[in-house]
Amino acid sequence: MDLMAVRAVWGSGPLMGAAVGVLLQDEQERVLLQRRGDDGLWSEPGGALNPGEDFLTGARRELMEETGLGCPDLRLLPVTEGLQDGPALFHRYPNGHEIYIVGMRAYGTLPASALEYAQPDDSGETLDLRWFALDDLPRLSNNANRASMNVLRARAGLPPLPLAPTPPPPPAGNYLRELRRFIGHHPWFAPGANVLVTDDRGHLLLLRDAHTRLWTLPGGSLEPGETFAQTAARELFEETALSAAHLDPLEVFDGPAYRFTYPNGDVVDFISVLYRARGVTGILRPQQTEVLEARWFAPDDLPADPDLSGPLIRANLRWWRGRGSP
Repeated sequence: MDLMAVRAVWGSGPLMGAAVGVLLQDEQERVLLQRRGDDGLWSEPGGALNPGEDFLTGARRELMEETGLGCPDLRLLPVTEGLQDGPALFHRYPNGHEIYIVGMRAYGTLPASALEYAQPDDSGETLDLRWFALDDLPRLSNNANRASMNVLRARAGLPPLPLAPTPPPPPAGNYLRELRRFIGHHPWFAPGANVLVTDDRGHLLLLRDAHTRLWTLPGGSLEPGETFAQTAARELFEETALSAAHLDPLEVFDGPAYRFTYPNGDVVDFISVLYRARGVTGILRPQQTEVLEARWFAPDDLPADPDLSGPLIRANLRWWRGRGSP
């Protein structure tokens, strides 16, 4: 079930779209932009992920579809530059479809001459392709493109482009639960955040989930218009009554390795940002309806894999154990 299939049952209202933008620069540090078929404006190549796809695979596919080009050194940007999230990344397409773009940016380099071999597909998404200097950009399609250009402009010492105003996000609810009414158990993306909280001994806080009875980290899913960091802070407080003065983004976990099937049959492809909490305050009080137990674990005394809540949490803990507690 792809994004257009979801639209067929959901309608034009706001969706969270897992997407990747592709930033390519030539030897003059110009950026490659495409003139879009839907609004005639300019953007970096990129687009929505397909279920089961990771960001880098999606970036390569979108680049090929929209330009006919490959990029040997294409890679995801570090999480501090690569994340796409928040209310400013709301976009209303010419057909009325509304979306909150959530995802990552990829980066690579190509010689300027590569454009001679560009062959976009016949979908009509790409009307033109050109290299542009970062201080002489054309009219961009939306805030996601402006934010992406600002990543490159910051690297070049240029001031940021202003972002266009956007409407306030919808009231918080339970976005994924509502979406399931329309798409059933089909695999779909679940953007979210998990939080590493450690005590003075370097022990890690884990929670035993009331539904699965498995151990997990504090964390949960984004609501439309929410940033990953806001989700991390909200879920940490809701599940533990703890607050963090700082939440440092560490790593993004995405792709088919993190598909998870809930006991009710819902299938999700997690897109998760792992945060480290610093300056934690409050008294630990686990959320009674969601958490059976909270416990601190030493790095060499973590629960066995079968007792952890799926491949995402296992990967999060391997990441933490491999780098040691802060």
